[in-house]
Amino acid sequence: MNFDLTEWLHLLLRWAHVFAGILWIGSTYFFTWLDGRLHDPAEQGQVWMVHSGGFYVVEKQNAPSLERTLHWFRWEAAFTWLSGIVLLFLVYHFGGALIDKDVRDLSLTAGIGITVGLLLLGWLIYDRLWSLPLPPSAAVVVSYLLLVAITYGLTRLFSGRAVYIHIGALLGTLMAANVWRCILPAQQQLIAATKAGGKPDPALAARAKMRSKHNTFMVLPLVFIMISNHFPTSTFGSDYNWMVLAVLVLAGWGAAKVLRRAG
Repeated sequence: MNFDLTEWLHLLLRWAHVFAGILWIGSTYFFTWLDGRLHDPAEQGQVWMVHSGGFYVVEKQNAPSLERTLHWFRWEAAFTWLSGIVLLFLVYHFGGALIDKDVRDLSLTAGIGITVGLLLLGWLIYDRLWSLPLPPSAAVVVSYLLLVAITYGLTRLFSGRAVYIHIGALLGTLMAANVWRCILPAQQQLIAATKAGGKPDPALAARAKMRSKHNTFMVLPLVFIMISNHFPTSTFGSDYNWMVLAVLVLAGWGAAKVLRRAG
């Protein structure tokens, strides 16, 4: 029996990454669905559910109860992102899947620098864009055009497979940063205001809700990218790989819109 430690490390890390992602996105979509149902007048402020032989009733509160245990959903995002970043560097930067000399003969140092710059600048630009007083439709169009431009630019630097996974890493980074830089801090400030006897700022709740909504849209293209490695001819191996991804991002956003309204 052959035992390849590196192969088992990759397998277990992928397993953990996928499972953590299931937990994270599952909870995100569940709470998105729950919030939509609670705003339905027919529900009268409560949602009744059945699962595993038990019945559950849920109602929304505008402020946390300081006498009850508050359950947070945050470590799924952190572990999904961390395991994904480790996989990115193991497989692409140190595993030889990043560079295609027919595209550009980059050094490992240059490749790492481009990746780190992409993730950091991507977050800064996204966060700044969605903090501007723009109509949401305009911000969506600008976001999409920037994403397409980044995808096209990466096809001039990396292998087709690496381009796709780096766009996935960018989307995953935006999602994780939304949780840790926007959603959780807003929730903590709302709790602090309640403890101080003040009135929670509704703008904080609205911002956190908006970023959570963004995550439900970004995850559909991200999951597509994760499985694209199994279909190289139609996706990253195509002569028009950046256009394929641009179209499928729109398809993913459309699917997310339908899913958000389902139920």
